[in-house]
Amino acid sequence: MISIVTWNIQCGLGCDGRIDLERISSTLRGFGDTDVICLQEVARNMPELDQGVGDDQVKVLADMFVDHEPVFGAAINRLGQVPQKRRQFGNLILSRLPVIQVFAHQLPQPSEPSIRHMPRQVTEVVVRAEKRAIRVMTTHLEYHSLTHRRSQIDAVRCLHQQNCANVKNPGIDPGSGPYAITDRPEQLVICGDFNFSETEPEYQQIQESFGDGTPPLIDAWVTHKGDIPHVPTCGIFDRNIWPQGPHCRDFFFISSDLAADIQSIEVDDKTDASDHQPVHLSLNY
Repeated sequence: MISIVTWNIQCGLGCDGRIDLERISSTLRGFGDTDVICLQEVARNMPELDQGVGDDQVKVLADMFVDHEPVFGAAINRLGQVPQKRRQFGNLILSRLPVIQVFAHQLPQPSEPSIRHMPRQVTEVVVRAEKRAIRVMTTHLEYHSLTHRRSQIDAVRCLHQQNCANVKNPGIDPGSGPYAITDRPEQLVICGDFNFSETEPEYQQIQESFGDGTPPLIDAWVTHKGDIPHVPTCGIFDRNIWPQGPHCRDFFFISSDLAADIQSIEVDDKTDASDHQPVHLSLNY
């Protein structure tokens, strides 16, 4: 069994206006002994994002989960006031499972002068479960631009398709050194804040068939729950940021070869520790 949580934590900012990473940690622990924790909107040395504190939130969270290995993917990585404290913002994975490989994928950022936009990124780990390896990706797509989101989805799909092609037709393996082939299977879980809802075209785009035998990406909620509507993952408590009210924009998409492995998928719709809700997936893997 492998358990994974995804959550946009808004740098620890709760709907009561308080930054509280202890509250984030406590909420995560409510899911039990989670194997892989995927967090979006995590900051390092950026006081404008945590009410002037400027914490290294990666370190703070890693210290709260000492039995997990932290893997941070900085979408934004800028010079700080001192070189040892770069200003960073991005996605954090905390894994209790052995991390076989790590990849950081910068996503497309097309020119679009009429809007504000920022760099976006996918953090990928290959972790060793009880019997075999699995890939876990987490991301946070652009909010302000459909053009960006669609380009970013294409990039995510290309990463998955390319890896599956390499699994089927690997290169020459010397057995050691940088050219050695290291486990990176077809099976994929990608989660995060996708900044689209299930009624928008991007939701269908990410799930389109590849046409070459690559296992398509499918919504784990629909696969497991059928016609039961998605539980909202934002807009429940914060109507200032989300005037449209409760809706879902945080998902688990899985490669179709994992469909039969889903044991449960649930949303914590009670916590107001962020403007988003955490989502928990369990796989019999």
